[in-house]
Amino acid sequence: MNIDFNKMGGLVPAIIQDADTRQVLMLGYMNEEAYEKTVSEGRVTFFSRTKQRLWTKGETSGNFLNVVSIKLDCDDDTLLIRVHPVGPVCHKGTDTCWGEENKLPQASESSSQEPSETNPLLFLSELQDFIEKRHEEMPEGSYTTSLFRDGLNRMAQKVGEEALELVIEACNGTNERMVYEGSDMLYHLIVLLTSKGLRIEDMARELQERHNPGWKKH
Repeated sequence: MNIDFNKMGGLVPAIIQDADTRQVLMLGYMNEEAYEKTVSEGRVTFFSRTKQRLWTKGETSGNFLNVVSIKLDCDDDTLLIRVHPVGPVCHKGTDTCWGEENKLPQASESSSQEPSETNPLLFLSELQDFIEKRHEEMPEGSYTTSLFRDGLNRMAQKVGEEALELVIEACNGTNERMVYEGSDMLYHLIVLLTSKGLRIEDMARELQERHNPGWKKH
């Protein structure tokens, strides 16, 4: 990762975001040493501009920020760090430095299901982040790596094969097997999207647009 630390005198902003809720938690600054410590230890470390030293978030409170992923913006001078926070993030005791609550949405009270503390839909973005990392690193022994190496036609074929399995289970199988095959299809679809430089969020936006009463089919 080629971070431009020179643009702002040796520091870059680091936006901290909850990996599950996508809530922005805080903003800090890193120099090269803080970044390297963050990567090596898996916990966010900043450079304190007031104390002029490194400080690991949670070093006194225990409210660490455990790193999930790190992304660099298009100008190579701002980091987006997705984390799993341990406890409140702000020194004032709130979930975020803007006093906002940070939690996953729960099921509606009108739902017949029990309210859930997690929203599995948010995992799709995290899954694609993981698949994109596989695409970048191409580690040996990875099934995802083998799909990328087999090429576009094979990836598209796998989506079709899994879609057919889903249809078969929907017509003649069980709900459990239908969910299983549907999950396979969705995984291979995300791999295909990644190979084309697209995101699962692109499809979500398309569906969102179609939900608009004024939408017309292309």
